[in-house]
Amino acid sequence: MPVRGPRPDRQIADPTDLLLGYLDFYRSIVAAKVDGLSDAELRTTHLPSGWTPIELVKHLGYMERRWLVWGFLAEPVPDPWGDADADDRWVVAEDETVDELVAAMLAGGERTRSIVAAADLADVAPFGGRFAPTDEEPSPTLGWILHHVLQEYARHAGHLDIARELVDGVTGE
Repeated sequence: MPVRGPRPDRQIADPTDLLLGYLDFYRSIVAAKVDGLSDAELRTTHLPSGWTPIELVKHLGYMERRWLVWGFLAEPVPDPWGDADADDRWVVAEDETVDELVAAMLAGGERTRSIVAAADLADVAPFGGRFAPTDEEPSPTLGWILHHVLQEYARHAGHLDIARELVDGVTGE
C-alpha cells in the first residue's frame, strides 16, 4: 500500500503559507515512512552510505532547530549538533525511540510555525547563535532558511522512500 500525505491546497498564493504547508506535508511523509517499521528495521542501514531510518528522523529534528531556533532567532540551543558524532555520522542512542524522535520533529515544526508567525520572510537572521559576521556571507533571510529546510525535508523524504521500499516494498510519497 502506498504511503500518502495531505498536500497543501493548490490555490495557496501566499509564499509563507506555501512553505509552511509543504514543511508540514514532508514532516507527515517522514513520519509515515517510519511508521510500522520494527526497531531492528529502524536501526539497520539499508543503503551503502550507512545511515539508518531512525538516524535520519533525528537528524531532521535537529536540522530544523539549528536553522530556525539557533539560526534565525540566534537563541542558544543545547548541543546543536547532537544528531552527529565527531566523524559527522548521524547517531541515535539505544534508549531513544522513533516515537520520541518523530514527536520531537513534529514539535519542532510547531516551533517553526510560531517563529514564522512573528516574523516576515524578508527578515534577516541576527548574528549570534549559528551565524557570525563575515564579509563573505551575510546572514540568510527567513524565506531562504525556510526554503533550505524544505529542501532538506524533501531530499530526506526521498531517501526514506528508497529505504522503506528496500525494507518491505512500500512505495509512495
